[in-house]
Amino acid sequence: MKNFKTLLFITLMGSLCLTAQNNNTKRADKEFARFEYVDAAESYLKLVENGKGSDYVYGRLAESYYNIFNTVEAERWYAKALETSNDPEMIYKYSEMLKANGKYKESNEQMEKFASMRPSDNRATAYRKNPDYLPKILEQGKKFNVQNAGFNSEHSDFGGTLHNGKIYITSGRNDSRKTYGWNEEPFLDIYTLTENSDGGYDNPTLVNSYINTRFHEGLVSFAPDGNTMFFSRESYFEKDFEQDSLSRTRYGQLYLFKATKLKDDWDEVESLSINSENYSVKNPSVSSDGSTLYFASNMPGGYGQYDIYKAPINDDGTIGEPQNLGQKVNTEGQEMFPFISSNNTLYFSSNGHLGLGGMDVFYTKEIDGKMAPIRNVGIPISSNADDFAFMIDEVSGEGFVSSNRDGGMGSDDIYTIKKLQPLCDVLIAATVLDDKTREPISGAAVSLYDDQGNKVVTKSTNADGIAEFIIECEKDTELEVTMDDYESRKVALQGTSNEESPVQISLSPIEKIITPEEIVLNPIFFEYDKSNITAQAAFELDKLVQVMNKYPELVIKATSHTDYIGSDSYNQRLSQRRAKSTEQYVISKGIDESRISSEGKGESEPKIDCGTNCTDEERQMNRRSEFLIVSGGPESQE
Repeated sequence: MKNFKTLLFITLMGSLCLTAQNNNTKRADKEFARFEYVDAAESYLKLVENGKGSDYVYGRLAESYYNIFNTVEAERWYAKALETSNDPEMIYKYSEMLKANGKYKESNEQMEKFASMRPSDNRATAYRKNPDYLPKILEQGKKFNVQNAGFNSEHSDFGGTLHNGKIYITSGRNDSRKTYGWNEEPFLDIYTLTENSDGGYDNPTLVNSYINTRFHEGLVSFAPDGNTMFFSRESYFEKDFEQDSLSRTRYGQLYLFKATKLKDDWDEVESLSINSENYSVKNPSVSSDGSTLYFASNMPGGYGQYDIYKAPINDDGTIGEPQNLGQKVNTEGQEMFPFISSNNTLYFSSNGHLGLGGMDVFYTKEIDGKMAPIRNVGIPISSNADDFAFMIDEVSGEGFVSSNRDGGMGSDDIYTIKKLQPLCDVLIAATVLDDKTREPISGAAVSLYDDQGNKVVTKSTNADGIAEFIIECEKDTELEVTMDDYESRKVALQGTSNEESPVQISLSPIEKIITPEEIVLNPIFFEYDKSNITAQAAFELDKLVQVMNKYPELVIKATSHTDYIGSDSYNQRLSQRRAKSTEQYVISKGIDESRISSEGKGESEPKIDCGTNCTDEERQMNRRSEFLIVSGGPESQE
């Protein structure tokens, strides 16, 4: 496991109580306060070796190693610190380190402790709902091919943004730059690479000095016109920082900047209005239509350490009011590195959602202003290390992900990815049409039912007659469509792994079920020997209610018939109960009782007079309900 973690995406931690520090820990504490975690760990270790270890020192050792993602040592010292401490957040981090080291059983044991201590924490409730999540992620199949990009260095390399035939990456490979104490690597700069004729890449080239400074620069994203670039940079460049009066340590933030292309190069760099000396904003991603900027921030009012936000990009290029993406996306942990793809799928990294350890890559999609269920992309994109800076071309299925997993060349490496199978969510796009004109029907109510027959959600079709739903792969579902003046329909959908499942549903005008003598519905089924209205019967009877609402003078007589099985008297009583239930259902829907009557006919008026030799089909036809028009039919109201 790599021992380094990049400054641009780790939260500044150090949550342990400071009251236990003393003169012995003064030097180590100062290094820790300056985020010099490599040196701090060495100093705390010397204290342990000299017999000056304590709960405080053990905890600081664990935090130091956690912050540079040395998972083995972090696990060791969290275990030591927790022998006497009972801090919930420390227990959660210990669980994360166990998981990162492949100790899934032990990790879940710590998650149980964490969940019992903080039952309302989103991370706890998610775990309690799905404690067996790890096998599901591991067994869901590899959807991607992942290969080391081949242009990584021994230092931190991450990102991978395609623009005008070039790849923009962030790297600490510039050995002429001074190093920073966090992980003793050179400061980060933005580089470009160009693919050559052999399919490889030319040597990385530094972007110009308008973009790269002596401070950290981070990920980039481009507006659709290609002339505007957004990127991260430390606030020191703006001379925005706070300085500790004792240690003289300077504390800055991460800001977002915008650069404009002049001729063939970048210029006119300006700080965005959403920046603040009180919090960081970073990891920009621009939507494909250029209207929205997504980013990560630890601004006040969020749910966790870092949350994902979006903000409108105004016509004049200014940035509007940021909006938190909500508690479905954001947790008490860290959500960062948003990437909004061309089909508006939002990918991001998180250590708060259920994953394999460290930061995993997740995805969701906004539909009708709400976020679809959060899904883990799965292996090999997600691993037990930190996996971040995911991006993909949805057309080619190619892209990049960054990770500090084993087997890389440096602390963070960039990996090329190729999608092999669709991700395990299905977008159902239901288009509702007029069966006669083939025109889309706007405002139709489309209800989604799960494979247990439970109604999940109801949506109205838009101006194009479309309602969209996102469901899990391989889940059988059913759509029910209702609309005034049209006959309602139900359509069963078989589970699939396709990313999209378009379906057309044609509705016939309600008059189609009206004849001069009766209203013709599909068979009204009752359970054996029962007369209560079932869900299927209610669906059909709602069509009758719709007709009667449209024609307020219409008077109906509902008759119920049985087959020849059973005695005459038994069938008569059964049919009367069923006819009465039918009548009562219609009245319960607001139809005046004077407009509907009912009568049980038993077996006296068979549709097919087959006696005791009826086939199953013939008996089914005899078991029926009929809805006879007594008066006030459509013709009489014209």
